[in-house]
Amino acid sequence: MSTKKVIRLAVSEAAKIFGIHERTIRRAIKSHELHYVVVQGRYKINFDSLLKWSQKDAVIRNKTNKNGIGQFVDKWKITSTLYSPNPGLTEEGAKKSDEPEEKTA
Repeated sequence: MSTKKVIRLAVSEAAKIFGIHERTIRRAIKSHELHYVVVQGRYKINFDSLLKWSQKDAVIRNKTNKNGIGQFVDKWKITSTLYSPNPGLTEEGAKKSDEPEEKTA
């Protein structure tokens, strides 16, 4: 039996990590775009849900990459593409995209 630990963040923590305003997260909660629980009258948002939601909207994705956790991602070695940034946004990805592709016959 696998025991998957669920990571949950408060609204203020999520706003800081993703580089967006708390009201943006509260609007997403109100419109049922995020999975959350209420603990002692406070929202606790599932981190998985938050990541997926942040990648759906271009404005939020750009703010996350510029002001939030995304600004540090290019320094990490991530093998999974699920939560990786667009390769064109990182310096290495930009260099690779500038190189001509080799065609095989």
